[in-house]
Order: sequence, then structure tokens, then C-alpha cells
Amino acid sequence: MNRTTLSLIAGVAALAAVTGFATLDAPDTSGADTARAAAQLPVERTGLVCPAPSTSDLAETAYTSFTPVTKGAAAKGTGHLTAATEESTGATGKTGGKTGKSKEKGGKTAAKPVLVPKAPGTPATGSTSGGTTPAYLGTAEGSYAPGWTVQQTTEVTAGTGRGLLGVNCTAPDTEFWFPGASTAADRTDYVHLTNPDDSAAVVDIELYGPDGALQTTVGEGITVPPHASDPVLLSTLTAEKQDAVTVHVNVRSGRVGAAVQALDDKLGGDWLASAGDPAGSLVIPGIPKDAVSVRLVAFAPGHADADLKVQLASSTGVITPAGHETLHVKGGMSASVDLGDVTRGEAGSLVLTPTDDAVPVVAAVRVVRGKGDDQESAFIPATAAVGARASVADNRAKAATLSLTAPTGTAQVKVTSSAGSEGGATASQTYTLKPGTTQDVVPPAPQGLKGTYAITVEHVSGAPVYASRTLLSTDKDTPGFTIQTLPDDRGTVSVPEADEDLDVLQR
Repeated sequence: MNRTTLSLIAGVAALAAVTGFATLDAPDTSGADTARAAAQLPVERTGLVCPAPSTSDLAETAYTSFTPVTKGAAAKGTGHLTAATEESTGATGKTGGKTGKSKEKGGKTAAKPVLVPKAPGTPATGSTSGGTTPAYLGTAEGSYAPGWTVQQTTEVTAGTGRGLLGVNCTAPDTEFWFPGASTAADRTDYVHLTNPDDSAAVVDIELYGPDGALQTTVGEGITVPPHASDPVLLSTLTAEKQDAVTVHVNVRSGRVGAAVQALDDKLGGDWLASAGDPAGSLVIPGIPKDAVSVRLVAFAPGHADADLKVQLASSTGVITPAGHETLHVKGGMSASVDLGDVTRGEAGSLVLTPTDDAVPVVAAVRVVRGKGDDQESAFIPATAAVGARASVADNRAKAATLSLTAPTGTAQVKVTSSAGSEGGATASQTYTLKPGTTQDVVPPAPQGLKGTYAITVEHVSGAPVYASRTLLSTDKDTPGFTIQTLPDDRGTVSVPEADEDLDVLQR
């Protein structure tokens, strides 16, 4: 075998370990040995995007980074979370809040990181204040990359969107779905587009209401400059006032990170994260047991209609909400239903399944808690299962609840609370979930906890498990809460084992 062929094989394996993607054609097994099983190797580089947190002068934002310990990961690594400002000669690169000033490096702006990740197994934190904090771009390499997660949590004590706003910083991609947005008069919703790359990205934003696509004026061909973020106010894209809107972000060229910030005049605000990929069956985990209002929004991206069975996986088993047994979703249109206080004091997760033929849909719920003037809202999108492992950062003593559901069968998971960001030791506990149930658990308390901690959920056995974390505000004057889902962290990638094969030179 010549050197070029050997180099190509080595290059493919290395690229797969770095990016998390690899393609392997089925081997020709006629008279030849079959290929050996692919190895699961830790990823070597992870990129994340955090949207600009708030324009309120009262905003206090915390950033928490965490990487779970991963067997086989590199011995060393680096990482940072830096302002997403356009790199240009002579730029000030001001990052706002408590992050300090920037430095000039090679004629370009080198902003001071808002945080630098600590060693795997220990959270790292940073913070900013006020309404000028920019979006942030994060990169973790080597030992810091597998399963790296960053939580952005903002407390706003007054004004439109007051409360606790939380979002997991996301990996850049080319398509996003946001069912549950709004262009109504009492809502101020922005879709934040952040470009982490060195070239401009071109983005189309499509809005769909109960009657189909909304007429938009400037939603096509939006250019997001390199290393920059663009918050787009949805009400400037259309004159139609709709309370149940699905936002579709489609990237023509490049990549962006995307999230919707939904701010309500009376019901506070939160981030609406992108829903999972369109699928025939969906799970929306972890509706708080004290929810006073739950609104479900679903959308069928294609032309076919979808008929969905609506069920609640409660703490005792699967039940059907009275009067809301099914939901009809017309193709290309958003459908919504108010489920009221569907959980009725019990832990619960919504499970949507096709009544007949499966048609891909996306979905999310808006949850309201509290009474009178102290009501606050949050969103839970349909999400993928925990898979092998998932983590969520920024958990605070007596303020975090983990919700676990196994809709299709018995399952077992291991929950580990990390050391605190300022001290403490890990603690773990294993939970067994009965079929069709949801279990709310208080994460095992880290010994000697100081600061915030991370939660890691590992699938041990049985059916797929879905999870979310509810975080309550620690400010008694802010009746805030926020909910984040825990899909698989994609900390490892399948890399095929390659051998020298001299026969390829004779074919």
C-alpha cells in the first residue's frame, strides 16, 4: 500500500474523532473478511454558541461550564467562552459587565473570556451585569471537549420578561424549529442568530401560524456577519398578530446558533430552545407538578396532516387528559391546545404518538407557574432521549429538580452530582423508572457543596429515558423558574477501525 492510501485512512479516522461525523460504505463481504466493529472514541473539539442574554439594565447573568469525566479522553485540553464580536483592526472588543477589557492580538480583537473551563468533573463559572452583554462563542478541545455543556442563566427583577431566563448554549447548525413563539401584542419575541465562523452566514426565517405561512417582509436572506450576533424581532417580520407561531430558521450558507427569547408583559419570560428533529412520536419531559397552565403547540413541516394521541406520563402511569385525547395538526400549520393544570400536583411528561400513520411533527409547551402578579413562564421543547449520557450545569442547592421519564418500558439511570464550582465532592444515585411514568427527583447533594454543581444522567439499562431540569430562582423577590432538557451529549463518536488492504490497489 502506498503512503497516500495509508495517510487517507488515518486522516478519515482522525477527522471523525474531531468532528463527530464519519461515513463508512458497507464492505464487500464476498470472499473477504467483514469489517470489525467501530470504536466509540471521545470527540476532540466542541463548539458552542450563547445568545446575548438581555437588554435590561437590571440583568444579572451567570455562565457555568462543565465537562463530564470521559474514559479515553485526551490527557490535556483547552477551552474558552469569548464575546462574539466581529474581529477587526482597532476594535474595542468590550465584553460588558464583569468580564473586563479586551487585548489586541495580531491586529485583531482578542476579548477576555467570560470563563475558562476547569478540569473535567468540576464546573467553572463567570458572570456579567447589565443590558450590554454580547453573545458568546465557546470552544473546548482535548479533555474538555467530550460532553462539554454551558448554561446561561439570567435574573431580571422587573420589566417585560422579568424572572429567570435560562438556556443551554447550543452547537451551531443549519436548521432550527421553534414551535411556541408569538407575534401577539403582549409578547416581545426575538430570534437570536449567532455566527461563530470566519465567513458570513445567510439565513431565512419562516413563520407559520394556525392558517399556514405568515406573510413576511424581510425574513429572507438575512446576513449574519462573521463572529457576530443578530437578534431579529419577530413582530418586525410580519404585520399579523398570532399567539401560536412556529419559527423555522433555515441557513442557506454557513452555520449559526439560534434560540428564541420570549418576553411577556405579565408572565415574565424565558428562552425557547430549538425543538428536536421532526418525528412521528415526541416526548416533552418534566412539566412541573405545580403548573397552573400548560399550552401545547405543534407543527407538521410537510404537506400531510398529523393526528396525534396526547397522553401524560404521570408519577403513577399513563393518563389521557380529559377533553384533549387527540390533536389534529394540518400540514404546514401550527396547532395549539390549552391543557390547563394538566399535571394536577403530580410529576408529568407529555407523550405524543400517531393515531394512525406517522407524520413528522415538532412540538413544545409553554408552562406557567405562580399566582396573581407573581406568575412566571417557561418553555419545554420536545427533545431526544438521554442516550448514553447527558449533563446540565448551574444547579444550586435546594433549587434544582430533575425529571426523568421512561414512556415505553422499565429503565434504570445513574444520576451524578459533580463537585461544586468552589468546592465539594461528587455524589451519585441510581433510579429505576417504571414503564410510562415520570419521576421527579432531588439530585443527590454533593458532599460539602460550595458554589454551583452539574448533574450528569447516564443510561444504565432498559427503555429510552427522557429528562429535564427545573431551576428555581434563589432571589425571593423574583418568582422565576427555567427548564432545560437533557438530550444525549454526543461526547463520543463512532470511528471505524481500518486495516491495510493491498487488494484495493488491484481493483
